[in-house]
Amino acid sequence: MNEATGPERPQVPDVIQDRVSVGVDSWLRWLPTWSPGTHRGRSRMCRRCTGSPILAAAGLDADVPHQVAHALNSRMQRIIDRVVDDFTEVELPTLQAELTGDQMWNAGGFDPGEGLEPEYDGVDFDPEPEDGQPMLFTMAELAEQSKPEPVLPRPPLSAEEKRRLHMEIDRADRCAQDTGQRVCFALAGHRPRIQAAVQRFVEPQIQALLDDLTKQLLAPE
Repeated sequence: MNEATGPERPQVPDVIQDRVSVGVDSWLRWLPTWSPGTHRGRSRMCRRCTGSPILAAAGLDADVPHQVAHALNSRMQRIIDRVVDDFTEVELPTLQAELTGDQMWNAGGFDPGEGLEPEYDGVDFDPEPEDGQPMLFTMAELAEQSKPEPVLPRPPLSAEEKRRLHMEIDRADRCAQDTGQRVCFALAGHRPRIQAAVQRFVEPQIQALLDDLTKQLLAPE
């Protein structure tokens, strides 16, 4: 440990630092456009954000509205996904061939999440069902119904191909974990400006909602 600088942190590659900085800058430009009325709440927990180390590194706790945290989390996840995709393309030929074949086999159809901005990446597109008000259709149903029927079943993998595929999946998982840790270390350096932006743009809106709710709950004189 260096007494002047504190505990040493692992070196984060410049490319990761640069991508994290760009992602945070993009989130900071989006944040002033957020308001509680533009995003509906969800009763189900978000699997991406619940217990996320990325949000912990950013200093975004459970009191921050989910859509605000999710927008930053998704931008960081895209960084991780890109690194893993590049690594897979160069280093993991069996896994790359399997992914490419799966994309070709399942090409076509309707994807409600395609081309959306990061703040909507990974969220549920269908509203919560209400008692006595069945929905005519859902996005999930449309996506399922639009999937093309494969003409032939995919050819099975050989035993050797399965062995290599399992090994390469394990390497891809390790790459994702390592990249996620590096993203968290880089993101921690942006924590002061992330928290300052939340205090400036988010907390006043939440406080205004609470004040309005308090007025509505006060008994008339």
